[in-house]
Amino acid sequence: MSSEKFLVCGNVSDSPVAIDIARLLGLTLDVSDIVSLKTYSNTEFCPRFISSEQDLENIGDGLKGASIVIVSGNSASYDRNSLAMRNMVLARAAKENGAERVILVEPDLFYSAQDRGPQKVGDKEMNRSLQDLKKFDGQPFTALLYAQLLKASGVDTVLTVHNHSDKVQDLFREVFGGDFHNLIPSDVYADYIKKSDMVECGKDGDNLVLVAPDHGARPFMNLVFNALNLPKAKRVIMKKVRTGERAISMSIDPQSEITNLDEIEGKDLIILDDMVRTGTTIVKCCEALKEAKPNRVCFAVTHFHTSSEARENLNSSFIDEIMTTNSIPTILNRDLQGRLRRKLTVLKLGKWISRHAFELFGIDDDRYDKDFYSIDMSSQNPRWPPPTA
Repeated sequence: MSSEKFLVCGNVSDSPVAIDIARLLGLTLDVSDIVSLKTYSNTEFCPRFISSEQDLENIGDGLKGASIVIVSGNSASYDRNSLAMRNMVLARAAKENGAERVILVEPDLFYSAQDRGPQKVGDKEMNRSLQDLKKFDGQPFTALLYAQLLKASGVDTVLTVHNHSDKVQDLFREVFGGDFHNLIPSDVYADYIKKSDMVECGKDGDNLVLVAPDHGARPFMNLVFNALNLPKAKRVIMKKVRTGERAISMSIDPQSEITNLDEIEGKDLIILDDMVRTGTTIVKCCEALKEAKPNRVCFAVTHFHTSSEARENLNSSFIDEIMTTNSIPTILNRDLQGRLRRKLTVLKLGKWISRHAFELFGIDDDRYDKDFYSIDMSSQNPRWPPPTA
């Protein structure tokens, strides 16, 4: 596929994820040469896909037959509401200028946490109680609204990373006619766990224990377990008990393969979850596990929101190492990492996402079959320099 028919742009001009994905997909044009992201003096956004000033024959048709990939990541300069609107205006601009297909790559899907409203919508909501409906009285079902607005603006395909809500995934598949792709980086985690020195897996995994901090994280833990292919590794599911308005305790769920804390003594543990915002529950989980005297307790999370509260909580001595992805690219900022940079590893997903993008376009490209992610680590981490992925 030629670069003229396969164009990548970001919804902000300095998007590192968009620039990275464009390069990895082999785009010869610079991202900034594809679209001008203008903002008027009244603050309204008005992008313009760049065309030749001498071309007077293809006005409004300059993108005819082209596939436009809009890469949408979090930004330090724009809030998510602004970024969402920019996605829709970009999609509409692409379609009104002849684009055949618009693909939105949004690793951390916006409004996913707003997956309920005050009414029952769809089969999955039929069992909601009156009390649950009342919690959302007066609010919109924003995740559904976002899906509908994206579709109406011209987006044909949505590609995201590790969305946590089955309900959101179902509604996006319905709105986009199945052209919604929720990519789970279990193969990325498994490869790094086996190749790095973050943990010692032992013979066939006999020194490794994977932990789900609650039942919601269980499917992700199982995917990573299967990708590891270490038959002697064990799995633990933790159970959260609320002991006060803001107080919780953690214990091992009876459904776990390991039901006694004594069985994890001397082992290396990895707690797996989809996102972290404050880190309170994870620290409590690690604190409970540390009582069993394991060798190492590590935390692996896909979406890392770098709030000051999260940085403070996760700096706990109960956590030996943190592994995350750059699905929220601000995590790569050393200042935002703060003291966590001493125990933080970021797995960059540009190659991995590009590999899946090739598949969407039916392109047989094996460049990233083995080398499918990269590693970012501060020199303050005792394990620096990182191994080759």
